[in-house]
Amino acid sequence: MASSAASATGPSEEFRYPGNRLGLPEDGPGSVASWGRRVLALVIDWLVAGLVASVFAGQPMWAGGNSFSLMHSAVFFAMSAILAGLAGATIGHRLCGLRVMAVGRGTAYTGQPGLLAGLVRSLLILLVIPAVVFDRDRRGLHDLAAKTVVVRR
Repeated sequence: MASSAASATGPSEEFRYPGNRLGLPEDGPGSVASWGRRVLALVIDWLVAGLVASVFAGQPMWAGGNSFSLMHSAVFFAMSAILAGLAGATIGHRLCGLRVMAVGRGTAYTGQPGLLAGLVRSLLILLVIPAVVFDRDRRGLHDLAAKTVVVRR
């Protein structure tokens, strides 16, 4: 009886650390990315998209306005979808040492997520709420819907 109580309080085989259920290592390359790196990558991507939108809009990004905000969001969406889907990392991901990987059935990784996964992932990030609701493997609803995971390079 005592042994079952002790095993109930510790981590189960299913969940020992983020990424365990996906067959990822606990630390180092290929492990699930930390929140700090992911948030920093997102901020970098948002700033890069703002700079690109500034060039197209012909006004600085701090000038704001509805038309600029829409353009900023469109540039962020396109940049994130294409780079994460086809290259496996956005500019922010690369600078922060991260990579977006596709998750196959169970624990098999299939490599690059693909453009459709990038589109789904980017659209849900723009909606914000799916990106802040996540599971034990640090996969937000955007990652779950796109069947992706963000890992360290």
